[in-house]
Amino acid sequence: MKYMGSKNRIAKHILPIMLEHRTPEMTWVEPFVGGANMIDKVDGKRIGADLNEYVISLLNQMSKPNYKAPEINEEKYNDIKKYPSQYPRWVVGYAATQLSYGGKWFGGYRRDKQGKRNYCLEAQKNVNKQSENIQNVNFIHCSYNELPLNSDNCLIYCDPPYEGTTSYKDSFDHIQFWNWCREMSDRGHQVFVSEYNAPGDFKSIYSKEVNSSLTKDTGSKKANEQLFMYCG
Repeated sequence: MKYMGSKNRIAKHILPIMLEHRTPEMTWVEPFVGGANMIDKVDGKRIGADLNEYVISLLNQMSKPNYKAPEINEEKYNDIKKYPSQYPRWVVGYAATQLSYGGKWFGGYRRDKQGKRNYCLEAQKNVNKQSENIQNVNFIHCSYNELPLNSDNCLIYCDPPYEGTTSYKDSFDHIQFWNWCREMSDRGHQVFVSEYNAPGDFKSIYSKEVNSSLTKDTGSKKANEQLFMYCG
C-alpha cells in the first residue's frame, strides 16, 4: 500500500533483525501502522494501530475476505476530497493515499501525462494483493499511548512521525514518545523504533543512507535511516 514514509523499501533489511528477538508467543504490535507495509510481512498475532481513522477504516475493509479496491477517476477523487463526509471512511482513506502523488494525503490525483501508466489500476492491484496478507490483523484507531496491550510479551515496532520533518514538526511530542518507549521496555515488551536520530539510551542496530522527501527542506535529500532499540 502506497504511503508517505513507508518502510516497504527497507523491510527486507530490518525485519530479520527484529524477528530474531520475537518468540512464538509474542504479539507483533505497530502503533503507527500507516500503510501496513511491515505488518503484512509477518505472521502470528498482529495488532496495527493508527491515529488516522480513515486509514484504519481502509485497512479494516482490506482485511475482509474477497476485498476489491474501488475504481476512482480524477473527478470522483476531487469530489471525495471536497465532500469526504458523503463517502465511507475507507473510501476516503483509499482515495487520499493510494491515488495521490507520493501517497501524500490528498496530494493531487496521480496521472501519467505521457499515457503510459494507469496509476488507478496499479493502486487497485497493489491493494488487492496486500489484502491477502493482512487477514486477521487487529486494526485499531487510537493514539500510540492509548494502545491497549494486555500482554506483557509484545514486540512493538514504531515508525513515528520523524522529528524535524515538515509535516509533523509542531504537532508530535517526541519527548513523550521516547518516554513511552522506555516505559514499554520496562514493562517487558521488546521495542524497536525507526527514526533518523534517537536519545542516547537507544542503540542504533541498523543504518542505511536513503533518499528521503521527509526532510524540512524542499525536495528529496539523503537521510540516514536507522533502527533503534532501547538499551536502558
